[in-house]
Amino acid sequence: MRSPSATKTPLVAVVGNPNAGKTTLFNALTGSHQKVGNYAGVTVERVSGPLRLPSGTVDCLDVPGMYSLSPQSEDERVASESAQGINGQPTPDLLVVVIDAGNLERNLFLFSQLAETKLPVLVALTMVDRLAGRAEEIDLARLTNLLGVDVVPVVGHKERGLAELKAAIDRNLANPRIPDIRLGPADSREFHAAALRESLGRLGSDMAIGEVRAELDAPTKEFEDFLHEHPELRETYEAAVKAPEVKPVRDAEARYAWATVVQRAAIRRSAEAQKRSRTDRIDAILTHRVFGLVVFVVVMYGVFQSIYSFASPLMDWIDGRFGALGSWLSPHLAGVPFLQSLLVDGLIKGVGSMLVFLPQILILFFFIAMLEGTGYLARAAFLMDRLLGWCGLNGRAFIPLLSSFACAIPGIMAARVMPDPKSRLATILVSPLMSCSARLPVYLLLIGTFIEPRYGAFWAGFALFAMHLLGLFVAIPIVWILNRKVLKGARLPFLLELPPYQWPKWKDVGLAMTFRAKVFVKTAGTIIVFMSMLIWALSSYPKLSPARVAEITASAGDRAPQVIQEEELRDSALGRFGRSIEPVFRPAGFDWRITTAILSAFPARETVVPSLGIIFSLGEVEGEDKGLQKAIADAKWPGPEGRPLFNDWNAVGLMVFFALCAQCMATLATVRRETNSWKWPTFMFVYMTLLAYIAAVGIYQLGRALGQV
Repeated sequence: MRSPSATKTPLVAVVGNPNAGKTTLFNALTGSHQKVGNYAGVTVERVSGPLRLPSGTVDCLDVPGMYSLSPQSEDERVASESAQGINGQPTPDLLVVVIDAGNLERNLFLFSQLAETKLPVLVALTMVDRLAGRAEEIDLARLTNLLGVDVVPVVGHKERGLAELKAAIDRNLANPRIPDIRLGPADSREFHAAALRESLGRLGSDMAIGEVRAELDAPTKEFEDFLHEHPELRETYEAAVKAPEVKPVRDAEARYAWATVVQRAAIRRSAEAQKRSRTDRIDAILTHRVFGLVVFVVVMYGVFQSIYSFASPLMDWIDGRFGALGSWLSPHLAGVPFLQSLLVDGLIKGVGSMLVFLPQILILFFFIAMLEGTGYLARAAFLMDRLLGWCGLNGRAFIPLLSSFACAIPGIMAARVMPDPKSRLATILVSPLMSCSARLPVYLLLIGTFIEPRYGAFWAGFALFAMHLLGLFVAIPIVWILNRKVLKGARLPFLLELPPYQWPKWKDVGLAMTFRAKVFVKTAGTIIVFMSMLIWALSSYPKLSPARVAEITASAGDRAPQVIQEEELRDSALGRFGRSIEPVFRPAGFDWRITTAILSAFPARETVVPSLGIIFSLGEVEGEDKGLQKAIADAKWPGPEGRPLFNDWNAVGLMVFFALCAQCMATLATVRRETNSWKWPTFMFVYMTLLAYIAAVGIYQLGRALGQV
């Protein structure tokens, strides 16, 4: 049953097929900044905002894209219920149906279903600007007549037609129009009546379908005269008169037959339009089973290589600014050693060691937003269908997996696009294996310390590329095991719309980068600040006794300050805790300092680099800032031989550990919300942690077996 609206404010729902331009239009109408991508499945939840009209402000609702009112996935269920106002959802006062002019026939299938809800409808026709490039032209007056509702052409990202659309929304809220379309089998009178109405529309008639039916039953003299003036209509009219009365049906065949009639009537195609489109020519290469994969690997490798090529100057600038801030503040607090250490060694070094990676994160998301905007990522999903099909998923899973490279939380939520509950659950359980942006600083720190100086920028970029691919390739056998042994799911057919190629919208690219930067900085301003202060306190106290300090001073000579700091760190609360669990991680080549940093990052991965910065910076001499990379490279195992703490093998093992481990409480909470059970987040945490530990131990032990450690 439909529920009445809980508020007197009118509710306008923006609905339509995936990738028809709904969210772009919603953002333009409301001034919101929702994520937009040139592929299906971007919107996974209801999003609302105020829409200001000439007569006042109304509520505007953007719902996930759907192909029909019969939901096949969780996001389509949300969309269907929101559009119809059922199962507790408020009933919309007006449906703004977004229809892609370039895919009119497919979009009209959903329109035919929405017409039967008897809710007022207004059509926003998007992508009209693309028709000219395809040598096609749309007859808006005829389309309006055939649909029985107002049709307003818009170009959302250029804000063309918005004023006209707002005026039409205002007008339809005051005087709603409910579409009246008739569907039937191809040999029924309903179908032929629709065809006759379409032909009449070409000649300028605005007769409704009911009026056409009345003329078939008892033609008026005016109608007979009209047929006499237009003999080309006689054959269509007689076919409609002779057609049998068949009860209207609502199956897919009848809907698409009606949609085909409307499309042929509304769109005129020139001879040039029959030629192969530019998109088709490009897809012949980019979706090829061999060349397409080669291009995909080259493109993704180029993205990660660019992170190293372009970010260094900005990173050096940020690092210099935080270093200068610490150097400026330290003398002013020399009389208060506690506060000096807290702010300089705890806060500034902790947050600064994290924000230095902001340029590389922005570069990564610049390229991802560019690839989204061009439509290439939909092709990547098509290519990944062959790879994912081996383990029981289809290419639709690539969209939530791709989203997880930004953050696992939206990736897990995007799994709602999966049409099968078991496939959705399998996708959720492996989405956190994708290397999110929180892992990137760990990779960059270790690659910049151990790989780039020894092997060069080429192998540094390759290592970063490999770390991001690692999660995807590990996820494939994991899903295979889940489908075969745990969930026992079956692979479903893969259907995905490939959008036309286009230039990215710079506004959307900018919004994507700004959003990720805000999330990153906000995290640095909350969790990282708190954890940095906590780790500083645990690593600074308790202090050594005066007697012990005097003993070290007498015996260590010039090295006394460094030895005192090292021993204070070792005997601090943090050092004692780390040493107590060091034996567990010793097989991976991790000492208590690395182990402590790992454990400090379990609430959120973002804290591991600040933790390392605080732990390793405490060993510096005379306030000289050698940098975190140098401090890590110079770190030694305890003992007279003083062998380096890090080597290539345990550095790679540490990166792999962070690539595979589930270190994010927010992600686990999201899995709990999406699955409505603590069973699956617990399972995910256990299997990912064990997998990460085994991989890290295996890498280090392999190095030992080869005599490299």
